Amino acid sequence: MLYTRRSLAVLVLAAFVALFLDPSGQLRHFLGWLPKAQLLPALLACNVVLVVAVLLVTFVVGRVYCAVVCPLGILQDVFSWLGGRFLKKRFRYRRPQNWVRYAVLVAFVLLVVLGFSGVAALIAPYAMFGRILSIGRVAGLVTVVGAVSLGVILVSAVLYGRMWCNTVCPVGSLLSLVSRFSLFAPRIDASKCVGCRKCEHGCKSSCINIDNHTVDTSRCVDCWHCLNNCRFGAIGLGLRRSAQAAPASSADTVDASRRKFLATTAVVGTALAVEAQEQKLDGGLAAIAGRQAPARQVPLKPFGARGLKSFSARCVGCQLCVSHCPEHILRPSASLERFMQPEMNYSDGYCRMACTRCSEVCPAGAIERVTPEEKTSISIGVAVTLHDNCLSAHGVDCGACARHCPSGAIMMVPGPDGFSLPAVNESRCLGCGACEYYCPARPVGAIFVEGRERHAEIS
Repeated sequence: MLYTRRSLAVLVLAAFVALFLDPSGQLRHFLGWLPKAQLLPALLACNVVLVVAVLLVTFVVGRVYCAVVCPLGILQDVFSWLGGRFLKKRFRYRRPQNWVRYAVLVAFVLLVVLGFSGVAALIAPYAMFGRILSIGRVAGLVTVVGAVSLGVILVSAVLYGRMWCNTVCPVGSLLSLVSRFSLFAPRIDASKCVGCRKCEHGCKSSCINIDNHTVDTSRCVDCWHCLNNCRFGAIGLGLRRSAQAAPASSADTVDASRRKFLATTAVVGTALAVEAQEQKLDGGLAAIAGRQAPARQVPLKPFGARGLKSFSARCVGCQLCVSHCPEHILRPSASLERFMQPEMNYSDGYCRMACTRCSEVCPAGAIERVTPEEKTSISIGVAVTLHDNCLSAHGVDCGACARHCPSGAIMMVPGPDGFSLPAVNESRCLGCGACEYYCPARPVGAIFVEGRERHAEIS
């Protein structure tokens, strides 16, 4: 069972890495369900079926989710294994710091409720893993925060195993409230235990107390190393009884192992893969030099986000949409309220109507699934003109913004000096940014898109 668990964990970790680093973007069609199987994004997306399934499995067999489904937990196992192999690191039983982990959990919930989801997501496991994989691929803030996250996880995992999961991680703390009452749990047969402490020294969760022959199931992440390490058969998986040290029969152990395997498979396969359309790109791919980004009063959020408030409440800042954006127009925010949550920047590209990739990969429901046809009826912002910067005001008849507008919302009208100036029909403007991107005025463009607080439907 240990090797089955390890094999599943390796497959899940490899699948996540491939999904984030996939240069073609095609793996989202096959692996896009994996991020949606993460507990926190599922909670924010109101995926009741998945949340109930994870909690039910945890109640039956413990925190299998942390051992097989959570990519950050699996990454910590890798670092911990490396620490044990090269540094000969051994663990020992530590008393649970319940006041710390539940205080962090309460603080996390309060930050989310008060609208600081971006700050709260700094310790969310899936979001942390996404930022770690974005190191060097998403410049600036994401790389810095990702590097810090990687350093913290690396050091804590090598020195203290799963301490992060059992002290700081909000998902681990939530599941611990359920797993302490799990029906099946590791049990130590005191009559067979010789006190060698090999199981305790190999327990990454530091939850095995050999002196009392007990296992703290609220912290146990079901890695099953103790079962493999014990040469005397003193530890087995069985139905929890009033006395944890009661002997575990071989029948109980085999039956529990089968239940563990089925439960693990159920957790991994709970979320369903969503069918996706092949991405189609339109023309106009010639690169245009960047310029100074405008200071928007309302940040631009992707098509399908419904608006600023809705997006900020659900986004976990995992950077998956940033990694998959083919135009590289999604950038992480540095504001406190929306820290690390993506915003749209049209300095190096614009949002093409044929692309719906960000809505396909978002696991938390912050960006709802939209089709290219539906995008043409959604307005995420309105173009604003700065006629003093327009080339037409300086004797050059330009009109680039009107030519590239996909919705025909911009018209060139006669200006005071006989040259044409852009005029925006707000009822037709989508906010895609084509006008802002193609405007040749430098360093400040003559037209830019101001975001909408709430996205609007247009006819």
